[in-house]
Amino acid sequence: MGEKKLKYIFYFFSASLLLLMLIGSRKAGINCDEVLHYDHSVAVYNYFSSHGTDKSALNTPETHLRYYGQSYDNLVTILSIWLRIDDVYAFRHLMSSLAGWLTIVVTAAFAIWLLGYGAGITVLLLFALSPAFLGHSQNNLKDVPFALAYISGIFFILKFLSSIRVIPWKTSILLTLSVAFCISIRAGGLLLICYLFLFFFGYYLLKYLREPVFAFKEIWIRGAVISVISVAAIFLSILLWPYAQQDPLRNILESYRVMAHFPGTFRQLFEGRIEWSDNMPWYYLVKSMAITIPVVVLAGLFLLPVFSRKILSSGRAFEFFVIIFTVTFPVLFVIFQKSNLYSSWRQFLFVYPGIILLAASGFNFLFKYLSNYNVKTATVLAFLILAVHPVRFMIAGWPYSYLYYNELTGGVNGALGKYETDYYYVSQTEASEWLIKYLKEKGKTGPLKVKATYSVKWLFRSQPQIETSYFRFEERSMYDWDYAIAVNRYIPLSHLKNKEWPPENTIHVVYADSVPLCAVIERKSKNDYYGYEALTRSRMKEAIYYFAKAVKENDKDEMIFFNFAAALYSDGQTAKADSVLKAGLILNPDFEPILMYLGNIAKSQNKEDEAIGYYERLIGINRKYFEAYVELAELFAEKEIFKAREFLRQCLIINPGYKPAISALAESYRKSDPDIAKKYDELLRRINNQ
Repeated sequence: MGEKKLKYIFYFFSASLLLLMLIGSRKAGINCDEVLHYDHSVAVYNYFSSHGTDKSALNTPETHLRYYGQSYDNLVTILSIWLRIDDVYAFRHLMSSLAGWLTIVVTAAFAIWLLGYGAGITVLLLFALSPAFLGHSQNNLKDVPFALAYISGIFFILKFLSSIRVIPWKTSILLTLSVAFCISIRAGGLLLICYLFLFFFGYYLLKYLREPVFAFKEIWIRGAVISVISVAAIFLSILLWPYAQQDPLRNILESYRVMAHFPGTFRQLFEGRIEWSDNMPWYYLVKSMAITIPVVVLAGLFLLPVFSRKILSSGRAFEFFVIIFTVTFPVLFVIFQKSNLYSSWRQFLFVYPGIILLAASGFNFLFKYLSNYNVKTATVLAFLILAVHPVRFMIAGWPYSYLYYNELTGGVNGALGKYETDYYYVSQTEASEWLIKYLKEKGKTGPLKVKATYSVKWLFRSQPQIETSYFRFEERSMYDWDYAIAVNRYIPLSHLKNKEWPPENTIHVVYADSVPLCAVIERKSKNDYYGYEALTRSRMKEAIYYFAKAVKENDKDEMIFFNFAAALYSDGQTAKADSVLKAGLILNPDFEPILMYLGNIAKSQNKEDEAIGYYERLIGINRKYFEAYVELAELFAEKEIFKAREFLRQCLIINPGYKPAISALAESYRKSDPDIAKKYDELLRRINNQ
């Protein structure tokens, strides 16, 4: 088929994909990051509209959002305010889908520039078979626009270098805008400037090795141009970034430093184990990509090395080297840096366009290599068979396509209890909409209290009689609520594996395939809450009365057992309290508060071995349960002082500012080495004075 016909097919597929993505965005749910970034974008708007007097965008100690340029978020919010759009999240999802589509089209244009329209069409097809990318394109105004800027920057760097004109003005402008856009979303976009200079020198070195003629004038002029591009890009990148405007160079570099070692850590499910994000295995990122990228895309990648000779003889070897480098370098960098990684590989969506480009190139070389009609037909059939799995998943559960798992894991059903599913809390939107409709049908006009595992305030904005607020699912018995909306993140593994979640009083479940993502729960009784209220007010007899009733009504809530035992111990019913705690531990063998409580009880009863067992088991489950390290050290302090200090040092390696561990270390040296004790005392004073 000629390039002209392929060109029209390309345009048709591109337009069709845009239409489908924009229509699909109407069903998109609100993700948890989106709430934070929207609120921050409003603060950014207020900063500029108040001419800098409203400084809330600069004061973000908990979210660290001042370090994000998030220009696309900010731009979308500015437009929504200027255009007086009421449903801002629907508009955000529309604009997010547009950014996703532009990413696809730029990547396809890159492929056309490299290999022709056939490769461009293959790029479109592979993106259309990528549930994770398309899912994030619905509602991710941070990672998807960053992917757009990143692939655009690489594309225009190569176009700039390969241009026959000394100064390709159009390409230079597009390159400047791409780099600026990238930095303005995340400071990590500075990588494009590093690439620009690295590939500039690499290009001319390679050119000199091929033809030993030193084009000094051309190199000097182009070197000056890329320097101007870099400075201009940095200037443009801060136009919608209040923090960077305070001190552009220093604050952009500081933002990069913070983002490279993000201070917030999260517990997540990986390979059937709950672990902190800063302690994931080195292969976490690579495996997360391998089990969620469609097999058809992986197949295209594996084809590429087979045709390495064709690449070397194509005249595009340098370009392919650059693409491969810009895909692999960021991944290898964070592996060697042991960076804090979480939420699967969402933060690395920016390398996916490069992966698609390489996979499409692999298929392109294969189809050009095959000459036998039957073999070509069989290859196309194999491609279509591999496409069935992701297509089926997207059709069955479009709003949740971002949580796709490929055949290597057994799909999302195989991932349950082994890997995170709805880590972005997207299913809370559908659950909230269902609950609003349900309450109207039942004639329940309020006032009502709804708890959720992430903010649903926006979704209930038209329901003033309903009070919404956040809660941790494991602490549900400790709050007053009538209905709860709970996503399957941070649900105990034992509950997921034993299919004890959603709980019995669930009235609606949101599914992806057969995996329950979110539950709408109706509270049948508040005895658990009344018991907790009595416990906090030291009315133990009353607390025991309510907890005894609550356990009969709900024997699947570990926290009820824990608080019931606390009331029993305070009332002197030690034996009964022990049995209640151990019953709670049977329900969830990894329930940390119960393990800590049992350890403390054993320690108070001089059952040292038993206490040590509980504390060590607790640390094995949660390496950041710092109190357990201090208690263990105290148990070993008299007989094995070196082991006691080792526990305390392990604690301080993880949390250098944990004051009880510092104080305990000081005490351990008080008699044997007062000088060392004094150093720890001084450290403690400095921390207290901060």
